[in-house]
Amino acid sequence: MNEKRILVTGGAGFLGSHLCEVLLARGDEVICLDNFYTGNKRNIYHLIQNPRFELLRHDVTFPLYIEVDEIYNLACPASPIHYQRDPVQTTKTSVHGAINMLGLAKRTGAKIFQASTSEVYGDPEVHPQPEDYWGRVNPIGPRSCYDEGKRCAETLFFDYHRQHRMDIRVARIFNTYGPRMDVNDGRVVSNFICQALRGDPITIYGDGKQTRSFCYVDDLIDGLVRFMDLDPSNPGPVNIGNPGEFEMLELAEAVLEITGSRSQLVFKDLPVDDPKQRRPDLTRANTLFGWQPTTELKHGLTKTIAYFDALLSGSLNATP
Repeated sequence: MNEKRILVTGGAGFLGSHLCEVLLARGDEVICLDNFYTGNKRNIYHLIQNPRFELLRHDVTFPLYIEVDEIYNLACPASPIHYQRDPVQTTKTSVHGAINMLGLAKRTGAKIFQASTSEVYGDPEVHPQPEDYWGRVNPIGPRSCYDEGKRCAETLFFDYHRQHRMDIRVARIFNTYGPRMDVNDGRVVSNFICQALRGDPITIYGDGKQTRSFCYVDDLIDGLVRFMDLDPSNPGPVNIGNPGEFEMLELAEAVLEITGSRSQLVFKDLPVDDPKQRRPDLTRANTLFGWQPTTELKHGLTKTIAYFDALLSGSLNATP
């Protein structure tokens, strides 16, 4: 395999750091770009000494002039706590970031990947969600900075593809979990695990009957790389996630069982526009590149809990 020079925006984040690791392991040269708004240097410490790894502090809302063969555009706050902190900047990151990275790809002739999201489906009326479902999104709600920002980024990618015949990939990423998630990102898996390890009450929003599908990070990254390696006739969008569906109460019970915690459950009001169901239809990913996740939820949770236990206890080393 010929070595490629690959740019990963958001490369110091949860997903980005795992992607950088996989690309380096297969022999590519990786430029990790991050402004460290939500990314963390701890996630990439173990890569710094690799001669094929380069770290670049930069914000994708500003143009970038480098030479690359491929671009994975992952830069954007991805949890409600983070993307609602500065909603205008979140929209700028999705839209201006897409424009700048597409401009870079156009100039260099690079293949470019867009990390979209299951949030483009909003609170869906179709279940599970196939890629040809257009979604049910509130364009003026507190989550719309992220939902609509990602939808606009998809629009830009496909317009560049049609207008400039660019080689693009768009993947809609469903709930993903694993080591290197942020302790304070407010996502349900990290919330439950940290609350259980600390012995704090576990917060359930609504009645806990709403469902999500949870994909372990190793499976997710494998899917993204396989998709990127397809020929140009398959731009997407493609759902990448896990079709296993779990109620929030089931997830809480699994976390309590694995941690051995005696934390109690507390119930709070459901946030505005929080979807009641979310599960990917993976027919397209399976058909195009034979992909499906293999990690069982309890196995993935066990590895994720071990990471958070080390992090919270202060014993985590530089190679999580």
